[in-house]
Amino acid sequence: MTDLTQPALTRLDTPATPGRFRELLRSRSGLIGFILIAVLALLSLASFAGLIPHDPVAQDPPSRLLPPSAEHLLGTDQFGRDVFARVAAAVANSALIAVVAVAFATVVGTLGGLVAGFYRGFADGATSAVTNVLFAFPPLLLALALASVFSRDWFTIAVAIAIVYVPIFVRVVRGPVLSLREVEYVKAAVATGQRRSAIMLRHVLPNITSIVIVQVTLSLSWAVLTEAALSFLGLGTPPPAPSLGLMILDARTLVTVAPWTMLAPGLAIVLLVVGLNLLGDGLRDVYDPRGRGRK
Repeated sequence: MTDLTQPALTRLDTPATPGRFRELLRSRSGLIGFILIAVLALLSLASFAGLIPHDPVAQDPPSRLLPPSAEHLLGTDQFGRDVFARVAAAVANSALIAVVAVAFATVVGTLGGLVAGFYRGFADGATSAVTNVLFAFPPLLLALALASVFSRDWFTIAVAIAIVYVPIFVRVVRGPVLSLREVEYVKAAVATGQRRSAIMLRHVLPNITSIVIVQVTLSLSWAVLTEAALSFLGLGTPPPAPSLGLMILDARTLVTVAPWTMLAPGLAIVLLVVGLNLLGDGLRDVYDPRGRGRK
């Protein structure tokens, strides 16, 4: 995975445009990642809208451990629940938690990086101290500690994951802001007496948007893995809500008699993570001039 905690600002850039989207689709990694995420997003929307034929939590003991068939595309589990419906619902739940967590981390981390890089001094020192403390803990261990303290629901899990990723966004944003505050038009804006908050919003923030966009896609993949790990360890979304990690945990004793119960959620995690990573790599190559042509 690409590490953006030490980004290099090579030129001022603008956010995504239709031309950039076409360029992303011309990238092999970007195209594959976009297709994978689009398919999984449609599956999640179908689950949210109730378009999946079977209820993901409804138990049907006479139909337990049925192999994949036309009626049950991915078979059934030990309680007779449809595995395809459960995977679709679990992907939707994982995507919801990951999106909320990364959105929170993006807003807080970007704001912290902007303030630290632009104002320097006490703000920079205090922000760096907090981020260094958070970086001292392994991400999964910190998420485990936070998730175990509070009540178990999807929003609490999302906040716990967000806190883990806030310092990453602070580091990603702070470096380019340090460079941008030295460019001529920012110095001119300061010299003309414009408010610093206005300078950050009008001149600095638009020029780091591309870096933040790439980091968002990469953080989403790690958030999915973190949520699955928390569920596997018993600290994720509580039953009966489907969770990819919890499905893998329940399928450990069934892998020899009903391998589809473990293969289906495992493959969903792989496709989610690979799709987001490929999409992030494609966005990096679109926005980083030095990365173009490295296909």
